[in-house]
Amino acid sequence: QVQLVESGGGSVQAGGSLRLSCAASGYIYSTNCMGWFRQTPGKEREGIAAFYPGGSSTYYADFVKGRFTISPSNVNNTVYLIMNSLKPEDTAVYYCAVDKEGLQCGTWLRLPSPQNFWGQGTQVTVSS
Repeated sequence: QVQLVESGGGSVQAGGSLRLSCAASGYIYSTNCMGWFRQTPGKEREGIAAFYPGGSSTYYADFVKGRFTISPSNVNNTVYLIMNSLKPEDTAVYYCAVDKEGLQCGTWLRLPSPQNFWGQGTQVTVSS
């Protein structure tokens, strides 16, 4: 069983930055994507960024490219989401996730309801 615990959310003004952390425990296959999703009320969760624990490639949704960076730590099973140039439309609950099905990461991010292990989420609020 994989357990994920997010932290680092909060409130920030537009243009600001935040770093989210996801502490993972349990066994994660190197070929199963790990990454971040977000959700706003009334909308489905959307994929933001992902990587393969056993590789170096990263994958991003178009709406965060150039602003967000997913950064795994090799030391303590923690994955970071570094968010710069935040916009009010980035306001959402952010979730750390691990794929259960072994999908290609780019595809995984685009699925509306992926089969994942999920963290509990952390709120990010960006004010204008």
